Amino acid sequence: METALYLPVKRFLEKLGFSVKGEVGGCDLVALSGDDPPVVVIGELKQTFNLELILQAVDRAAAADEVWLAAKLSIRGKGRESDARYRNLCRRLGFGMLAVTHSGNVEVIVKPPTTAPKRNLKKRSRLVAEHNKRIGDPAMGGSTRAPIMTAYRQQALACAAALSGGPQRVRDLRTRIPDAGKILLHNVYGWFDRAERGIYVLTDAGHAALKRWPQQPIDLSVAAAPAE
Repeated sequence: METALYLPVKRFLEKLGFSVKGEVGGCDLVALSGDDPPVVVIGELKQTFNLELILQAVDRAAAADEVWLAAKLSIRGKGRESDARYRNLCRRLGFGMLAVTHSGNVEVIVKPPTTAPKRNLKKRSRLVAEHNKRIGDPAMGGSTRAPIMTAYRQQALACAAALSGGPQRVRDLRTRIPDAGKILLHNVYGWFDRAERGIYVLTDAGHAALKRWPQQPIDLSVAAAPAE
């Protein structure tokens, strides 16, 4: 599973001073530097270095300052990481290559260039915003089947947790959850029901969601939910 590669790569980038979160904007991982504006690094994970990994990186490249491809180091050293043609292709495209060993170490096979590629600023800003608005790192990079824990879902769950004890007014929820009004009104997941004007209750689906994703107390007062 690609998720087994996530933590080694996350630790590697954190040692370089980046804040790393998984499954942001369709990317296996997004890492931000502490600069203003931040350096944006996108990582894509696969069990082996292959063409699909390069194609994914090509699709992400316009939103990043750096793109890293990461895969398992082949047991006998005969994988694509040892193929000069594959390495040269990554260099020409401006991608870095990371090999994760079976002991969990990370080896740099190809370093990305120091010159920044032409960027899609709108897509880049969406990645930065989603990264910053998430509380912690709730999604393991490389996940393919489980719903992604986006910043929007985090705030929706916070609303559900607040309503689990009974009906509440929107204006009271806004003191802890800035976008509570929009989340309750649009009701994307079907977790909420309006009991009367300005007052909401939790549906059976909302109670089920809280069982699936138990909520720890978190401070959402500075977060704002993006549209999903």
